[in-house]
Amino acid sequence: MPALTPEEVAKKLAEGLLAFPATHFTDLFAFDERAYREHIEWLLSHGPAGLFAAGAAGEFFSLTFNEYAQVVRAAVEQACGRVPVVAGCGYGTAMAREFARTAEAVGADGLLLMPPYLVNPEPEGLAAHVEAVCAATRLGVVVYSRDNAVFDERMLERLCERAPNLVGFKDGTGDLERMRRIRAQMGERLTCICGMPTAEAFALAYLEIGFATYSSAIFNFLPQFAQEFYRAAVRGDREEVERRLDEFVRPLVELRQRGRGYAVSIVKAGMRAVGRPAGPVRPPLIDLKPEEMALLAGLVRGKY
Repeated sequence: MPALTPEEVAKKLAEGLLAFPATHFTDLFAFDERAYREHIEWLLSHGPAGLFAAGAAGEFFSLTFNEYAQVVRAAVEQACGRVPVVAGCGYGTAMAREFARTAEAVGADGLLLMPPYLVNPEPEGLAAHVEAVCAATRLGVVVYSRDNAVFDERMLERLCERAPNLVGFKDGTGDLERMRRIRAQMGERLTCICGMPTAEAFALAYLEIGFATYSSAIFNFLPQFAQEFYRAAVRGDREEVERRLDEFVRPLVELRQRGRGYAVSIVKAGMRAVGRPAGPVRPPLIDLKPEEMALLAGLVRGKY
């Protein structure tokens, strides 16, 4: 049996900032487990409320099935029960069910169900996909609403009736009006997480409409800055939030927007800039160009 119930996982995730560790690769693109474990230990020393292993920032989409099991197992073993470990999950329904079972088998506490591969399903097809994955596991499931898998309040209400272990909702659409409706409809039934790229840029708006927390890619390379920003956002300190947005977050977003896929690439570039390299991103992603890397190094200087 999982160490935590789905409800316990949801409650713990709502208690603080969430870390989405990058997956470490060697220069030949092999999984570097030792470096990955060291990185997770460093992240844990900065107090995240949960770890999302093999998520989008962790390049779930580029991992083989065996690598996925290795990555999630390493995160679970390194965390050793200190925080919940939520594993990425996705692709088509049959594959997603297999990923879900594997994550449960290696000790994960929950799943982040990402959009299905390639297709743009009708709402009833998307709902069937979520139900099937939830039925394949005892773990708590967080659905990720973005791209070709966008959920509204009516669909979420029906899914929660049919899938008791659906306990979280992560938004990557930025549609705040839709998010207000979801919060009003779902109440406390789902732990709601802001999952926008560079979520700090949206954190205050999401927290103000009742979202519990957000995912921080910046936590990978500036965990102290990320936690200070989170605390300012939670207490509603607009002056401090705006100062940190202007001095770092907005320039980071501008740099991230220079290339497709840079939402992941800039995380590993940031880790390299602070002396904690995680290796290259795997194709089809590309690393930052040298001039972009220099700009990023200038941005992070003095913040770690």
